[in-house]
Amino acid sequence: MEAVAEIDGLDTDSFTPIHCDLNSFDSVRDFCAKVDDFRLSKPVDRLICNAGIYQPTLPYAKWSADNHEQTMQTNFLSHFLMISLLMKSLMDSTDPRVIMVGSVTGNDNTVGGGGVYPIADLHDLEGFKAGFKNPIAMADGYGFIGAKAYKDSKLCLMMIANLLHTKYNKLTGISFSSMYPGCIAESPLFREKREWFRKYFPVFMKYITGGFVGEWEAGQRLFQVAHDPRCSKSGVYWSWNGGPREGRGKAALEKGGQISGGGGAGGGWDSIFENDQSAKVLDVDTALNLYKYATEITHAEWPDLKQVVSPCPTLKVVGAVTKGMVQREELKRMREMGRPGLNADGTAVTPAEPVKVSKVKKVALVTDRVASGVLKNTVGRVARFAGRRLLGRVPETALQGSYHPAGDQKAVAAPAVEDDLTLETLESYQELLEQEVTLKADAESIVDTEDEALFTKIYDEKNSPQPVNGSSQTGSLSASNSTNVATTASA
Repeated sequence: MEAVAEIDGLDTDSFTPIHCDLNSFDSVRDFCAKVDDFRLSKPVDRLICNAGIYQPTLPYAKWSADNHEQTMQTNFLSHFLMISLLMKSLMDSTDPRVIMVGSVTGNDNTVGGGGVYPIADLHDLEGFKAGFKNPIAMADGYGFIGAKAYKDSKLCLMMIANLLHTKYNKLTGISFSSMYPGCIAESPLFREKREWFRKYFPVFMKYITGGFVGEWEAGQRLFQVAHDPRCSKSGVYWSWNGGPREGRGKAALEKGGQISGGGGAGGGWDSIFENDQSAKVLDVDTALNLYKYATEITHAEWPDLKQVVSPCPTLKVVGAVTKGMVQREELKRMREMGRPGLNADGTAVTPAEPVKVSKVKKVALVTDRVASGVLKNTVGRVARFAGRRLLGRVPETALQGSYHPAGDQKAVAAPAVEDDLTLETLESYQELLEQEVTLKADAESIVDTEDEALFTKIYDEKNSPQPVNGSSQTGSLSASNSTNVATTASA
């Protein structure tokens, strides 16, 4: 890295290189630990998953230090593990972004992605599901093709960017996006292609399709996604506008001879846009399985995130109590009710024949339903009667409301009763009505004896013969003081 900085004239005081071999999960973990130690209390603002290898001419798979296919581990699995390890460091930033460098080959709704064999396709991820270790070299579990391994890895990156956006963006504030900078036809990415391809492919992209993008311009586009305020939006696949012929001619030539604004990737800084993604990239079910299997393969540990709650101490206490009550009731339901219809192994119980309900059971169910309805209605009417006696009638303004008119207050009718009631049911209903009448009579006879005695005393003192020589004023004050004390004591 120091040599590259010296060759390119980079200021070594502006960055600190830390070694990371994406061909080894241990190296990735060591790298993330060093980054965490190096940053101290500073956040990680950007994580750009850019490194990748392309080995289209390989007749057989190469294996990583962890015994996984090399292309998939380097391009996708190690980046997946790295994101999980740096999540907490990213959460400390005010504008954290995770950027996946995708490829047009991962989007099969384009000519480059859907018109050139082999096509990126994960199928049902049978290879990942089986552990993805030697000799399993492809995500779908079938035979190895070097070019397809690269395209599949880019498809995985773009899919996981969307899933992480859905799963973590709202809870962490981290922006997850992917981008395609364009076809960098002269980059070392194609170093393993045949010599004639390396010679004529850049010419074809420059002067025929106009889709060529130089390394410098591709770097500027990556820089834009990392720092342009517009690109803080999460869940987006960034591309650049431009027709297939844009960028050709003298006006597009830069001093270094590179063509800018290649059509397949678009034009300059202002031509960036949110590109469409293929149905495969947007496949939620496959993305969920990809997340699950990749976590198992890499042994990634994702943070257990919770929704932000109010700092109010009272609300915290209420929330804790409510949570405890919910858990207790849920455990009670699970313990007492069990899992009807399920065996111990979780399979469904298939009864030999339908369960029949006897006539006695039907009568019992009807009786229980009627009794519950009558009791509920009776208790409600008694409560309303007691409220009217103790508190008085409801004010007219309370009935009408401030904004919406309300209808007249009406008594709640008793629930409908089936015609075929048994004698026991009718007797039970009569007993309930008698109890209601008794409750009403008791409520009407309720009198506060202390208040009655107090007012009787006041009445007697007021109507007693008045003493002479101005003692009535003293007596009046005495009576008044007694009232105040009694009222205070009563209250």
